[in-house]
Amino acid sequence: MGIEGCLACDLAEGRIPLPGGLIHESAHWLVEHCVGPLGVGTLIVKPRRHVVHVWELDGAEAEELGPMLREASDVVARLTEPDQVYVCLWSHAGGVPVHIHFVIQPVTTKQRNRLGGAASLQAAMFAAEELPAHRDVEAFADRARTTFAA
Repeated sequence: MGIEGCLACDLAEGRIPLPGGLIHESAHWLVEHCVGPLGVGTLIVKPRRHVVHVWELDGAEAEELGPMLREASDVVARLTEPDQVYVCLWSHAGGVPVHIHFVIQPVTTKQRNRLGGAASLQAAMFAAEELPAHRDVEAFADRARTTFAA
């Protein structure tokens, strides 16, 4: 059972609606679509159990992490055809460490030209607060679910 009040746990356990639902899972990791403004096709890879620091991962979780990040990146790349796929750890909310999650984000030249590159791109996307439509997230999640299963 996850920690109530933790966004990652609340989404995983259905206490908060998750557009697209669970896309893929392994014994220790969950893949969902990002609920924030990072665009359609941005996935979240997070540990099934509530973990706040990477050093708290157990051996089995750590062993599955690399292959899961590679597979999620491959799915995003195949479905969005970006220039690059960013993979980055996010672990703070309001300056406080929270449930770790890896953001798997497709990035295009058009986005970089409009919003800037690397971290400035993500900061600009949060500042713009342009949330993707739920129907677009649902459609991408369905395609990603099928691609993971292939």
